[in-house]
Amino acid sequence: MDSPASSPATRLLERLLARGENARARDDTRAVRLTGRSCPEYAGLDSLAEFERFHGQLADAGRTGAIKVERERGRDAFHAVVLLDLDRLGAHLGRRLRGDRVAEARALLARWLSTYPVLEEVLERWEQGKPVRGNGPDAAPALRDALQTVDSRRAGNYAERILRRESVRLFGDSKRLERLTPWLDLVTTGELTPSGLHDEDIRGSLGLRREPQPMLVAGRGEVELEDTRLPLCRPYLGLPVDAVRGIASDARYLLTIENLASFHDAARVLAATGSPGLLVYTAGMPSPAWRALYRRILAGLPATAAVYHWGDIDEGGFRIAAALAVDVRQQERTLQPWLMASASIPEPMRTETVSSAALARMSYWAAAAGWESIAMQLHKHPFRMEQEALDPTLP
Repeated sequence: MDSPASSPATRLLERLLARGENARARDDTRAVRLTGRSCPEYAGLDSLAEFERFHGQLADAGRTGAIKVERERGRDAFHAVVLLDLDRLGAHLGRRLRGDRVAEARALLARWLSTYPVLEEVLERWEQGKPVRGNGPDAAPALRDALQTVDSRRAGNYAERILRRESVRLFGDSKRLERLTPWLDLVTTGELTPSGLHDEDIRGSLGLRREPQPMLVAGRGEVELEDTRLPLCRPYLGLPVDAVRGIASDARYLLTIENLASFHDAARVLAATGSPGLLVYTAGMPSPAWRALYRRILAGLPATAAVYHWGDIDEGGFRIAAALAVDVRQQERTLQPWLMASASIPEPMRTETVSSAALARMSYWAAAAGWESIAMQLHKHPFRMEQEALDPTLP
């Protein structure tokens, strides 16, 4: 036997409630009704006891003034149920109406609405009964916490912080920031749909790391610290990002590398060949502090030095490239792709297919990096691939 919460009549009334909420969101004043022909809950009844229970529960709702039950003419059989009062039906079912929950969400997020236009898009979808990042308006407190986190990071000039320690400082919960990651993604990108970045990259873009993340650099040059200078050494040197003032180098090129394994492999090639370049590990999506250092490194290079980036051939990889391209342009240079042109990847390695939506986003971010030719190639050769699949070669 069905429990009261899942009885056919209750399921029917909940569908009627949902339709009523959708109509209210559209300002549609037409009567909302469900006929017997569109009620699988009624069609599925197969015993006298079930019919009696069904009609009894509808009668209970009718006595509250929430609904009206229509009978077939000349018969006592169920014909349709008509919504009379949405608020009363919600109260009868013990459901808080969507409009009320969205209004509470709007009040909770009010102080950020003018700063983050995406919040109006979120509220609009919630008003329509559509989820955002798999959640409805009850997720507003998590979104508020994400906004507070971004505010805190900005106020702290995005200095590198340990993720769980910062989570305790902000919320008294060491894992709260990890649970907020989808909302941090929405706030920082301003997009309703997921960015395609790994969780670590989303948090890393705010300077939040699971553990201290040093700047790793390989090649020729001299590192300037607050009170001393150090020569770069082989295979690479690692230093706290905040400690480095700049790097003086006569390198002919600078190559940033997204992933750690690829950086290590490339550093070994650099040491073995004596290639006249400078390699820097971005640790996925670089933090604001790392990007400030990147601009200082660019400023210390010869004017003739070329600037390259090597990352994954996926949405996250091209987003990272687009972010770096902004910094490179500020230094009046051009960021060039390295081993990221899909047409140059051997056919047998193009094994991971990509959806049309993800392909469109990959192409968009490749173009945002200034790589129009790669954006076009992606449509001819649609696939994704992590850079670790390739053996490193250097410019």
